Amino acid sequence: MPLVITLLLSGCQWITNPEATSDPASQQLNSEQTKIAPNVPRLEGKATVELVVNGSPIQIEVNGNMAPVTAGNFVDLVQRDFYEGLTFHRVLNDPEPFIVQGGDPKGNGRGGFVDPKTGQTRYIPLEIVPKGREEPIYGQTLQEAGVDKAPKLTHTRGALSMARSQMPNSASSQFFITLTELSFLDGRYAVFGYVTQGMDVVDTIQKGDRIESVRVVSGADNLQEL
Repeated sequence: MPLVITLLLSGCQWITNPEATSDPASQQLNSEQTKIAPNVPRLEGKATVELVVNGSPIQIEVNGNMAPVTAGNFVDLVQRDFYEGLTFHRVLNDPEPFIVQGGDPKGNGRGGFVDPKTGQTRYIPLEIVPKGREEPIYGQTLQEAGVDKAPKLTHTRGALSMARSQMPNSASSQFFITLTELSFLDGRYAVFGYVTQGMDVVDTIQKGDRIESVRVVSGADNLQEL
């Protein structure tokens, strides 16, 4: 079964990770813990990350102002060289553009980052800042939280967002980039950055293409270890 499967639930298309759904550790983040996000580095500010795919660069601005935990998790994994050599295991662009998804160390859609300090998969909470607020809402979609406002970071073309299961606190290392505007995902998935250069490269990604290299170009000093 592929890592990220698409389910239609109440009219919503979920990008899911079956392994995370069945792992009770991914559900241990309660409302207090998600605010603290223990053992997950935070990005206090912005960073620029460059991925090289098929010999061509893709530049991404990662926004720690709006998603400090999600962005911190991603930049930390970049700094660890975790993403180098991993494939884009899920590409949906036919009959219409949708997403490209990568970040799975197993290459089959069932993997996440295993913290060598604990030997356990590191999960992060769903983290979304709605318009009109300064702080993120953790552990709930905006719909579940009863918020009828749009998030500040939306799924426009080129958005960088975290893949997860139906459970809100099940994201780990897998991310996706939107190939078109996908507003129905807004408030349901955590956008934490945008492609600023190389979207033409993203458009050509095929299933199985590898991330040849990835590095933090700027903003690495904004990563705060906990």
